[in-house]
Amino acid sequence: MELLAQDSPLHHFQELLNHGRRRLSQDQFAELERATQLATNIHAATVQRRQREATMSALVDTVHEMTMPYDPDALLKVITNRARRLLGSDMAYISLNTGDGTTYIHSSDGDTTSLNVGLVVEQSHGLGAMAQEAGAPFWTPDYLNDTRIPHGERIDEVVRVEGLHAVMAVPISSGGEAIGVLYTADRSARHYLPDEISVMRSIADFAAVALDRTRMLDRTRSEMAELELVRIAARRAAAHSEQLDDVRARMITQVLADGNLQDLVSVAAGVLGGSLAVADAHRRVLASAGDAWEMGEELRERARLEAHTARGLVSLDDGIWATPVAAGAEDLGVVLFRSGASQPPTPELERFFRFVGQAVALLLVMQRSTAVAAGPVRDALLDDLLVPSRHPSSQFTHRARRVGLDPDSPYVVVLAHPEGGEHGRAVVWASSYAYRQCGLKTVSGDSVVLLLPGSDASSAARAVFEELSPLLSEPVTVAASGPADCLGRVADLYQEAVSCYDALIALGGAGSAASMDELGFLGLLLSGGHDVDGFIGLTIGPLLDHDAERATDLVATVEAYFASGNSPTRAAEELHVHANTVARRLTRITGVLGPDWQQPPRAVDIQLAVRLLRAREVLRRRRDQADMPGR
Repeated sequence: MELLAQDSPLHHFQELLNHGRRRLSQDQFAELERATQLATNIHAATVQRRQREATMSALVDTVHEMTMPYDPDALLKVITNRARRLLGSDMAYISLNTGDGTTYIHSSDGDTTSLNVGLVVEQSHGLGAMAQEAGAPFWTPDYLNDTRIPHGERIDEVVRVEGLHAVMAVPISSGGEAIGVLYTADRSARHYLPDEISVMRSIADFAAVALDRTRMLDRTRSEMAELELVRIAARRAAAHSEQLDDVRARMITQVLADGNLQDLVSVAAGVLGGSLAVADAHRRVLASAGDAWEMGEELRERARLEAHTARGLVSLDDGIWATPVAAGAEDLGVVLFRSGASQPPTPELERFFRFVGQAVALLLVMQRSTAVAAGPVRDALLDDLLVPSRHPSSQFTHRARRVGLDPDSPYVVVLAHPEGGEHGRAVVWASSYAYRQCGLKTVSGDSVVLLLPGSDASSAARAVFEELSPLLSEPVTVAASGPADCLGRVADLYQEAVSCYDALIALGGAGSAASMDELGFLGLLLSGGHDVDGFIGLTIGPLLDHDAERATDLVATVEAYFASGNSPTRAAEELHVHANTVARRLTRITGVLGPDWQQPPRAVDIQLAVRLLRAREVLRRRRDQADMPGR
C-alpha cells in the first residue's frame, strides 16, 4: 500500500514479490502476491486515468485553439498538427472532397516529401473511401498489405515513399454531408486503441464544427464586403442621381428662360459623356456637341423613324442611341447620342437621355410659340425698314433694341419666293427661322422677306434655300443682298434683293439661290442704285489696296494683261518692263485675288471693274477741271 500511495513504478512491485518469495511462507507469499496484483491493477487504472485526463486536456486545448479566428487554410493546418501530437503519430493529414467525385490532400503535418499535399485521387480509393462510406473511423496496422482497402496507385505511391504502415481515417461531416477525411499515420505497425480512435473522432467532429464556423465567418466577411461595395455603389449612385437632378433642374431653367438649344445640348453631352446631336423632322442638324462624328442624312432619318415608331429610346449601329423629340403626336425630330465609353449607358443615363429629348421638344415648342407671339411687333419693324423713310435712324435703333436686335451689327436681306404657291407653310417656317437666327421676318406679296445678322449674303441665301426647300413640294427661289452697315440701308438692300430675284427668273434660275454679289456685273446693271464704287471695291478692291499700300502697279498689270490677250510678253512690252517682272506681278495678283481670277466668270467682272475704274477716273478729272477757276 505504501508503494501504491507513493505512486512507485511497477518494477518496485516486482522487487517486493521477489523479496517475499525468499522470506515468506507459502500462505504469506500468496497473500502478498494477491495484494501486489490488486495494487498493480490499481496503478494501471490510475495511469490510464491520468493519460485519459491528459488527452482530454490536450483535446480541450485543441478545441480552444480551433475556436480562434483562423481562415480555413490556417485552421486545417492547426487540426493536422494537433491530431498528430495528440496521438503521438508520425504524420497527420486532411483530404477535402471537391464535389466532382474526387478528393485532394489539403494539409499535412509530419510529411517528409512533397508528394502528399495537393494529391488528387478518386473518392472511391483508399482508406478514406471506406470511412466516408461507413460514416465511421477505419484503421489498418499495415496499409500496403491490407487487402480490405480499395487501393489506388497514387495513394499507394505516397504511402510507400513516406514509409507509412499504420493508418487511421476518420470522416469529417457537416449536416450529414461528408466534406473530407482526417488521417493519422505511423511509420511502423500500430494497433490503435479505442481511446485513440475516440480522440480522433472527437477531433474530426470539432474540426467539422470549426470549419463550418470559419466558412460562415468567411461568408459573413464576404457578404459584409459585398454590402460595403453595394453601400459605396449606392452612395455613388445617389450622388450621381443628385447630380442628374441638378442638371435636369438647370436644363429646365434654361428652357423656361428661353435658352439656346446649343447650350442645352452642350450641357447634356457633358453629363452623358459622349457626342450629342439634335436633328429636326427634316433631317437638318439643329445643334451638336462633343467629338465630331459622321452622321449622314440616312442615319438621321433612320434614327428618327425608329425612335418615333418605338416612342422611346432605341439602339442603332456602332453604339449610337436615339430618342424622339415630340410634342404630343407631332414629330419635331430626334436626339442622337454616341457614348465615349465602351459600355452602353446605364439605366439612369438612359432615363436622362429620354429627358433630354423631352427638354429639347419643350424648348422647340416654346421658341415656336415665342416667335409667333412676337411676330406682329417684329414684322411691323421690318415692314417699316423696307420702306424708304425720312424718319431718323434713332427711331429704328430704339425699336430694334426692343425686339432684341443689335443695330450696330451688319445685316443681309433674304427674299424667298415659293414658286408653287405654298405661301402659308413658308411663312410659318420663316417665323421660327428668323427667331432662331435673331433676325426679322415679314411678308411681301407672295414672298417671305428675312433680315438676318451677318455679312455674307451668299451664305445666308444658301442656308435659307437648304432649310426651306425640303419643307415645300414645289421649288423655292431665294435672292439676297447685303450687307448693310446700318438699319437705314435695309430698304436699299431689299430693292437689290428684288432685282436679284427678277434677274434669277429672267436667267432661268427659278428654284435656285444667289446673292447680288454672285451675279457680278449683272447685279450692277440690275441694282437700282448702280453702286459702281461698291462693284469696283468688291471686285478689285484688294488690288487697289495693295497698290496704295506698297506703291505697286498690279491694277495696271491686270489691265495690260487682259488687253494683250492674256500674253505676259506683250503685256511687258505695253508696260515697258521685263517679261519676268510681269510674271512676278501675275503671281502676286494670284495671291491677292485667288487662283480663279483668270477664269471666265471672274475675268469678265475684273475687266469690267478695271474699265469702270478708268472711266470713273476720267470723269473725275473732267469734273475737277470744270471746277477750276477761270475755266
